[in-house]
Amino acid sequence: MTPKDISIEIEEKKELYGYQKGDIDKIFDRLDNARSNYHLLYQLPTGGGKTVIFSEIVRRYLSQHDKKVVVLTHRIELCKQTSKMLKGFDVKNKIINSKIKELPDQEEYSCFVAMIETLKNRLNDEKLMIDNVGLVIIDEAHYNSFRKLFSQFKNSFILGVTATPLSSNIKLPMHQNYDELIVGDTIQSLIDKGFLAKATTYSYDVGLTSLKVGINGDYTVKSSDDLYMNMVMQEKLLHAYTEQSLGRKTLIFNNGINTSLYVYETFREAGYAIKHLDNTTSAEDRKEILIWFKKTPDAILTSVGILTTGFDEPTVESIILNRATKSLTLYFQMIGRGSRKLPHKDKFTVIDLGNNALRFGLWNDPVDWQHIFKSPEYYLENLRDDAEIENNFKYVMPDAIRKMFRQSADISFDVEEEFKKNASMNRRSKEVLELSISQHAMMCVENTEELHGARMLSKLLSDDIEFRVKRFVKCLGKTSNNYRDWLIEDYKTKLSFAIGKLFR
Repeated sequence: MTPKDISIEIEEKKELYGYQKGDIDKIFDRLDNARSNYHLLYQLPTGGGKTVIFSEIVRRYLSQHDKKVVVLTHRIELCKQTSKMLKGFDVKNKIINSKIKELPDQEEYSCFVAMIETLKNRLNDEKLMIDNVGLVIIDEAHYNSFRKLFSQFKNSFILGVTATPLSSNIKLPMHQNYDELIVGDTIQSLIDKGFLAKATTYSYDVGLTSLKVGINGDYTVKSSDDLYMNMVMQEKLLHAYTEQSLGRKTLIFNNGINTSLYVYETFREAGYAIKHLDNTTSAEDRKEILIWFKKTPDAILTSVGILTTGFDEPTVESIILNRATKSLTLYFQMIGRGSRKLPHKDKFTVIDLGNNALRFGLWNDPVDWQHIFKSPEYYLENLRDDAEIENNFKYVMPDAIRKMFRQSADISFDVEEEFKKNASMNRRSKEVLELSISQHAMMCVENTEELHGARMLSKLLSDDIEFRVKRFVKCLGKTSNNYRDWLIEDYKTKLSFAIGKLFR
């Protein structure tokens, strides 16, 4: 045995809170009274202390039973964190990593912490066997990779722990592998009790109908890169940051590496302290970047995927979702990175650039986890789709832009209402856009005294133009995205001519 085989860091034992003790008692009621191979799932929000809870469960279980415990995780970082926490609860444990081929010293340990793939490979090789296992704890249990090992522990009590009891694979619902779900405190309850910071969410409407859904059920990286790397979205991201999160330590989540690198360049050129991180970053560089992020008060870290679990930086003050997702689990994981409370931090900011809050609800909204556990297909089928979400968009001109058009009393234009009027009078549908262009042109001319200034003002109307054209296309019925994009460019060209005409 070498120091590398086991975690040698000792962590001070955590204090158990009332809600944690209550949940532990519920879990032990099942441990004591259910059959020995019962499968129990336990839900608690990110930041609620799941590792503390199951570490105490391990300690208490070992004090009452002459059996061993196996704790499974899906990432090496989580293995190390879990082992350290167990040490803090006086549980002598051993990490089974890629270097461990056999366990000649297994009688010296009552608890083993392992990555799922590593343990599966060792058991399949039949070179490593763990005898007399009474309890198996599965961290982040919504990952379906864990079910590969269920057959290896047929006579063990299995406790799955997760913040979101919704399977990562809709074809393999969790109720098929677990007999029961115990639901812990809600996010709002933990906020009210002072255990989690309060989130303030700012949503910026984003057209997502160009996104494609892949075989995993979420938006593809390619279609996300195409959308989020365009200049309009980069400007919207930078504007949202400066408007809501300027000077705050910020995490930006992206769907693709190319997008994240593009975000890095955009913010760097704007003069902000930012670094990029993804799963291709070397361990040494990653450590250096995370130390920089921890020590820099206004640091911005743009990343892809790897900071959703196993990453804990309590000083994060702002979360930017620069992506859309159809994964409820990922949605909660991303926002949860900012929810840790500190003596000087009781709130944090969430900037949503993927209509995620409109799809899932706010982070602290109540969720019926029992219903999701029992009927995941029904829940997923009834999520609002992108077209429905966009149909309810209402463009609101930002205050900074509205000030640039202060001389214009009326800046609104109801495309649907004008379309109905035109149809009732048998006029060309394009007249609706012509009326809209005339109004926009007048707004630009009213608020400047020269042609160049008016045309510069028209560039501030891009979001309003896109919104109006999308409404117009919706009124027309089924049309292609290419036609919509052409209408937007044609609108801008005609607006420039209309401004020139008014000046002449």
